[in-house]
Amino acid sequence: MYFVKTPAWLKVIFNAYTWHIRTKERELYLTFDDGPHPAATPFVLEQLEKFNAKATFFCLGKNVLEYNAIYEQIIKKGHSIGNHTNNHLNGWNVTHDEYINNIDLASTYIKSDLFRPPYGRISRKAGRTLLQKNYKIVMWDVLSGDFDAKISPEKCSANVVNKAKNGSIIVFHDSQKAFKNMSYALPLVLEYFSSKGFVFKSLKRN
Repeated sequence: MYFVKTPAWLKVIFNAYTWHIRTKERELYLTFDDGPHPAATPFVLEQLEKFNAKATFFCLGKNVLEYNAIYEQIIKKGHSIGNHTNNHLNGWNVTHDEYINNIDLASTYIKSDLFRPPYGRISRKAGRTLLQKNYKIVMWDVLSGDFDAKISPEKCSANVVNKAKNGSIIVFHDSQKAFKNMSYALPLVLEYFSSKGFVFKSLKRN
């Protein structure tokens, strides 16, 4: 069970986190979680380049170590990076110290003050700690659902096309699990919104 479009009430309750970018301009913010990945990430980079699009990659520390050359390509091509923990920890299933230490470990490889909790799950205490450490905690406005094997690639693309609007932060995944849906949906999303005059930007620290 997940929301494709994040409800307003959830954004209000957790208003210290970033859910979308306030703008009247035709701007969208694509984000990719769980990489880098040897097949998915190069595919994403290729598609983004076709549309002169920038994005933000929330990387796992362990994957940055394993696929460092791909990680460096993300940066070289002008995209933003963010911390997604070292081992994709569920913030509801581990202690506060274990969670923060895992993020700190990832930060030795990922030099960024952007953070996204895996599964969107983070305790209030951990959230406060990260904000005190000057992290910008980035959530999302639209979830593509590319990770969901129960939905079709067509549904995945429709989720984004039908729900995204000016300033939406959109989640895809550059992972093996999501590759089938993502590889179908991403080119369509890029083409559709580009034809409508949208530009795709990476997230920056405010």
